[in-house]
Order: sequence, then C-alpha cells, then structure tokens
Amino acid sequence: MEVQLNKRLAGLREELDFGRQQLAELDVSREELQEMLLRISGAIQVLEEELEKCAGEQQEEKTAVKAA
Repeated sequence: MEVQLNKRLAGLREELDFGRQQLAELDVSREELQEMLLRISGAIQVLEEELEKCAGEQQEEKTAVKAA
C-alpha cells in the first residue's frame, strides 16, 4: 500500500511540475502577444493619422482649385 501511495505522490508531483511549466510558457506567450498587439495598434494609429493628413491636404487642394 505504501509503495502505491508513493508512486501516486510522485506522479502527482510530476503533473504539478509539468502544469507549472506550461503555465510559465503561456505567461511568456501572453506577454509576447500583448507586445505584438501594442505595436500593431501603434502602427494602425500612425497610418490613420497619415490618411487624415492626406485627406485634409486633398480637401485644401480642391478648395484652392475652386477659389482660383
């Protein structure tokens, strides 16, 4: 009986270690993904601002052409 309990205890400890390792890997993956999403969000913001500038410049050109 004691041998079986020790085997079960060893197996559970292995599972616990494995679970902790998996959780640590997921934490790293989550951080990397958050950083990537932040970079993408920043790039989107820059592109949207540039498009707004282009639209504003085009509107100014149309207004200048009509005034001339």
